This record gives sequence, structure tokens and C-alpha cells, in this order.
Amino acid sequence: MSVISKSAAFRLLFGLVLCFAWSMAAHADELRVAVASNFVAVAKQVAAAFEADTGHTVTLIAGSTGKHAVQIQHGLAVDLLLAADAERPRLLEDLGLIVPDTRISYAFGRLALWQPKGGTPGPQTLSSLSGATLALANPKLAPYGQAAEQVLSKLDPSAHLKRVYGENVAQAYQFVYSGNAQLGLVAYAQVQTEPPSSYWLVPTSLHAPIEQQMVLLSDSPAGRAFWQYLQSEKALELIREHGYDTP
Repeated sequence: MSVISKSAAFRLLFGLVLCFAWSMAAHADELRVAVASNFVAVAKQVAAAFEADTGHTVTLIAGSTGKHAVQIQHGLAVDLLLAADAERPRLLEDLGLIVPDTRISYAFGRLALWQPKGGTPGPQTLSSLSGATLALANPKLAPYGQAAEQVLSKLDPSAHLKRVYGENVAQAYQFVYSGNAQLGLVAYAQVQTEPPSSYWLVPTSLHAPIEQQMVLLSDSPAGRAFWQYLQSEKALELIREHGYDTP
């Protein structure tokens, strides 16, 4: 019975590793994913885990859900849309632009009133800071902006605040971060690492649910794999860690 030398065994093992790597590369694909601005941080982590597990690469295109929906209707080439609402995915489904039966909720957003300076914010803050500048996302484009308007109308519809609108909730956050606004109604996921005394987690009873849905737009094997991956417990755990509720 012959005995394989260590060098021969090493070469055999090295060859098997190369074959596996070549096989992965041959089946690897690049995905383009349109993602709502509020979800970019967690999407990067989920995409990185997916890339490590599958060998596929994921390119994230961040922006407002409203703009993404319009761009997709005009031919934007993306494999998947991670929206900040359920309305636009439903619209794309009605237009026949998605892969059938792929519209599904992947996260539920929370809203926070963020005031990095000037004390602990709460429901009374909006009425007590007359003349202050409040940042929020454009309600015509962003679901978090729609939710923010609902909160304002319920808490203090006559509050004398100067409102500045970001194209999306990420820009609304930047207005506050840069000091151009004293406070903002932003995504809880954006401020959960800030001192708890600087934000107030808005009760969900003050606005309609911020149900974030995804749709598959191109039924490639890699696209289908990422769509499924986002429903895995590994991905859902990351989503929850970033301040979202999950289905």
C-alpha cells in the first residue's frame, strides 16, 4: 500500500482549494440593490455577510424610496429594491415590474425625536421650542417623512417650528448632525448609538406603521439568493440589532 508524501498531500489539498475557489468565482455574480437611505448601515452588514457566504458581490444604491420607484419605472437596472415603505413596492407590483410573489416585509421602522443639545427631548419638546428648526424627511418622497408629519399633527399641530426637509431621512439626520437644525424626527436606527438622553423613541401609536418591503426585480439565481438571505435568521438578527422590528 503506497503512502502519499506530505508534499503530494499538500499539492492535492491546494488543488482542491483552487478548484473550489474557481467554482465559486465561476458562479459568482454581481447584484445591484436599491436601498432606502435609512437602511443603508444594516444593508452593508447584511451584504457583507452574504458576500462572504456566497461569493457574490453586492452594490448598494442608496436614496429615497420615492425616487427609486420612479427611476425603476424609467428603466433603472437593479436586481432588488429594499424600500422604506409598502406603497412603492405595491405600485411596482401593480405595474408588473417585479418578479411575482416576491413582495415581502423585511423590517418595521421606528421614529425618534433627536435633540443632541439642550436637554432630554420628549412629547412636550415640540411645543416648548417655538422658533426652533426641526428637520424631517420630505413626506412626498420618504415614508419616514410621512410618519413625522403624522406625529406633528397629533402632538402639536400648531407648533411654531421652522421645518427643513431632507430629500430622505439620511439628509434630515445630517441637518441635525451639522447643527443646521436643533432637532429632527429621524429614524431610530440612526440615533440608537447616541446617548439615550438625546432622543425620544416615538410611540408607534402616533403614526402609521413604517412597514418596509422588498421586491425582486430580476430573477437571477444570485438575486433570488439575496432575497432569501434577507429572510434568514442571520439577517433578521442584524436588522433587529440596528433598531428595527422584524416580521
